[in-house]
Amino acid sequence: MIAQTLVLAIDQGTTSTRAIAFDEKGHARAAAQRPLTQYFPAPGLVEHDPEEIWRSVLEVSRQVLRETGSEAIAAIGITNQRETTLLWERATGWPIGNAIVWQDRRTADLCARLRDEGWGPHVAEATGLIIDPYFSATKLAWLLDTVPGARARAERGELCFGTVDAFLLFKLTGGLHATDASNAARTMFYDIKEGAWDERLLNRLQIPRAVLPEVRDSRGPFGETEIEHFGAALPITGVLGDQQAAAFGQACFTPGALKATYGTGCFVVANSGDTKVQSASRMLATIFHQREGKRTYALEGAIFMAGATVQWLRDGLGVIGSAAESEELARRSDPDSGVYLVPAFQGLGAPFWDSFARAAISGLTRASTKEDVVAAGLEAVAFQTRDLLDAMTKDMAVSGLPAPETVRADGGMTANDWFMQRLADILQKPVESASMAETTALGAAYIAGQAMGFYGDDDDLAANRIAVRTFLPRMSASESAERHAGWLKAVSKVRSEDQG
Repeated sequence: MIAQTLVLAIDQGTTSTRAIAFDEKGHARAAAQRPLTQYFPAPGLVEHDPEEIWRSVLEVSRQVLRETGSEAIAAIGITNQRETTLLWERATGWPIGNAIVWQDRRTADLCARLRDEGWGPHVAEATGLIIDPYFSATKLAWLLDTVPGARARAERGELCFGTVDAFLLFKLTGGLHATDASNAARTMFYDIKEGAWDERLLNRLQIPRAVLPEVRDSRGPFGETEIEHFGAALPITGVLGDQQAAAFGQACFTPGALKATYGTGCFVVANSGDTKVQSASRMLATIFHQREGKRTYALEGAIFMAGATVQWLRDGLGVIGSAAESEELARRSDPDSGVYLVPAFQGLGAPFWDSFARAAISGLTRASTKEDVVAAGLEAVAFQTRDLLDAMTKDMAVSGLPAPETVRADGGMTANDWFMQRLADILQKPVESASMAETTALGAAYIAGQAMGFYGDDDDLAANRIAVRTFLPRMSASESAERHAGWLKAVSKVRSEDQG
């Protein structure tokens, strides 16, 4: 009999789906990945095909299990793109329309109405969030209002709402309708202090309770997979939203510990312990994880366009042939070009939260080159990270929490040394590159594995964390501040009149 020594992490992201089998020391033993199609039916709209999501999960998981054998899997952990919103039939598991992706801005007008009605303070107090199309609440309201018969069917209990994790749990287990606290915290109608769906927001958005999933601990039982999927009934013992999972994988277990993940977007998450920080800087308070009924909180800032900016430079503007080429071109750029790229293709995230802002390139002259534009695109991600870090540091100081001393970075963009050095320069802080680029999947494996007695406690995970390289600031503080001031000036030019 083969010993159950592996944890299968399913990482369902915005542009791809991964499955990785980790051993008891956190080493990857088998992995598979498949790209995921994004649909853009109109400007500002972003969708996924839920059945493609589901097929991709089955395909990558089965590919890994062919290498490891399902009998070696002790548990499954799931991590997922958050806020992406789905509705499906309870009886069949069949989606009633495409998933509305977190980047989608179709509900900007509804969000503006909610702000005009004065809902901002209640949303911030109860959910820790900002009223924005980014979150699930207005996406779900739009689906209920727009899909014929959806609201009546939801009220009768015939439909299930969920973020991607809940949809996958339902499909994998054959009907469990549940989510974890970290994903519930991203819906904009979950009270993160009370640990319950917020009645006032549900009533305002006319969301029937019958459509909502059960909220469970992030670590603990989420049922077993149906045998038909993987040839065995495998226990699912951990669920975390992708950014919380990355923070778990980066061992951000003490207040002030901070990670930045550079994937499609960039998400900076700082552990705030038992404190739900009331931000004065338009940062987000959220749930990091919940174990044994105890919630650990975090402060978060979101950048919508990080790796997606590089993708646009490649696919939209055509100035690079591959993401890897961006580093070579940036090294050849003029450091004094004065070119700024503000990648507000889907509006601006924290701390601006401007749904109606639009992208722009400023500072162009006849001497400007594609190298300067590529460097400006990479540098924009560093500037946005500084915006977040500055705001979060102020908020944490007010709450008596320690300021982050280093930035623990992970994600695809960390392979770009030019970007990593510029990030350290702009932040004026050390930036540590994670030893395991896929820390999101690793975090899902860690929390699921802990439920099965793997990996030890949080102190053990922290002790075993190794950063590959540390990038120290080389740029002077004055030059960094001057460049950042130029960035803020460029941002001011693209802001909309409705900056709520």
